[in-house]
Amino acid sequence: MPRSSRAIRTAALGATAAAVCLSVLPAAPAGAAGPAADPGRAGPAARFHHQQLDWRSCVQGPGDQVGKDLEKAGARCAGVTVPLDHRNPEGRTITIAVSRIEATDRARRIGPLLLNGGGPGGPSLGDAPAARDAMKDVAGRYDIIGVDPRFVGRSAPVDCGWPTGTAFRSAGKDRAGFDRTTALFRDLAERCRTAVGDVLPFASTRATARDMDIIRAALGERKISYLGYSYGSYLGQVYVSMFPGRADRVVLDGVIDPVAYGPRLLAGATAENRAALENWAAWVADRHRAYGLGTSRKAVVRTVEGVQHSAERAPFRLGEFTLDEHTVPALVFGSLSDDNAAAFDRFARMVREMRQAASGTQVSPSPDVAETLKFVFTGAVSAGGSAQNAILCADKAAPRDPEVYWRDIERARAKDALLGPFTQNANPCAFWDRPAERPTKVTGDFPALLVNSVGDPRTTYRGARVVRADWSSSRLITLQGSDQHAVYGFFGNRCVDDRVNAYLATGELPAKDSTCRPEPGQGTR
Repeated sequence: MPRSSRAIRTAALGATAAAVCLSVLPAAPAGAAGPAADPGRAGPAARFHHQQLDWRSCVQGPGDQVGKDLEKAGARCAGVTVPLDHRNPEGRTITIAVSRIEATDRARRIGPLLLNGGGPGGPSLGDAPAARDAMKDVAGRYDIIGVDPRFVGRSAPVDCGWPTGTAFRSAGKDRAGFDRTTALFRDLAERCRTAVGDVLPFASTRATARDMDIIRAALGERKISYLGYSYGSYLGQVYVSMFPGRADRVVLDGVIDPVAYGPRLLAGATAENRAALENWAAWVADRHRAYGLGTSRKAVVRTVEGVQHSAERAPFRLGEFTLDEHTVPALVFGSLSDDNAAAFDRFARMVREMRQAASGTQVSPSPDVAETLKFVFTGAVSAGGSAQNAILCADKAAPRDPEVYWRDIERARAKDALLGPFTQNANPCAFWDRPAERPTKVTGDFPALLVNSVGDPRTTYRGARVVRADWSSSRLITLQGSDQHAVYGFFGNRCVDDRVNAYLATGELPAKDSTCRPEPGQGTR
């Protein structure tokens, strides 16, 4: 559930980002750890806190678009050495890739702002330029730090050699279909165990939070600020719980309930995704002349459900790809996270092409639809799905008894036959080795700024309300009238963006929770 490269990350999970004391410290020279690394509390990991960072070009070759975009934005990149196993800091190490756009307003510099765009398993090394744009005038007061978390992107990536970019599938219409998916999930888990099993125990969010604190120290800072979207909101909660006093200003956008987080996170989002589907259908019905999918909301939804019924009767070809009862709901779900006309148009064209293909017409998918199909049906981005599941499965154990899932699927099917068997289905974590650590218990209070839309179909608004209640000194900005997943800097809402930027500039939370609404021409309702 992420924000950069979102088409890939939100297809999988949704597919994942406080005012304490204002700490204005002198900038550490490039490449120096600086005296502020707080070595007294580092313990056995102290040697990682004092490492010298070698900042250099982010470009790794002529085809490296991420590196070129970072270079154009004035960013430099470095590698931060961390233990593979933080409980054995004298053992193997891995390198975490970070990027940095340095503060330009040195006289009023606040410090580093670390980014996580979601996932889990989403790279954030290249997010710094977009974050700088969203931050507007306040950007110059921060060193903006993009990070590829461990086992993601350029940070010792894991790849299980999967034949798909995502392990999420619908259970289908009956027990035979469910059994097929459980066999698939078992196979995917075994592929990971065979290919990268030696590192899987160390893929947890707790390990990533420990990496973040080493990055903090290596940057020469006593505190870091943080912007986390979707899964990144959970990472932020874990960090401030594990390292109290190390966080300055924290913005969590698309907020996850830490108790609900885990391999079955999607199980609680069926109703929100149905509502998002209905809102999309109303938009498409108003444009029947363009798409031909139906003249009413109900008619458009029936068209989508008709595609699924066709897939249940027999798989069909769309270009070079074969769609079936397990993958059509995954494609529908993966299209319901952005509340804007461009995303709605892409989804409408996908449904139109699927309907044509299901009727027996030979169809060549449009380029962006083909790219989505490539993600679901080939191993071109196997590393993304591999990392996502490695993190989810390392964080919290999933039920191992298939009957648990089957009972939940049958109950959900009665309410939503299209999306229920998808959100309630098992995944490879059901066949994974048990996590090496218990998940972090997010407790206490922290004064973060929380952002969520009411209709968010990935990180539902319930999660934001739970965290707001638990962190009584936090504040919540609610975007009404939208199904947007993660808002700040992506939806273009000045009300949200200005309030987040005011907090980043001053470190002062609003006096109370606030509500924003889409501006004229914004969103799709």
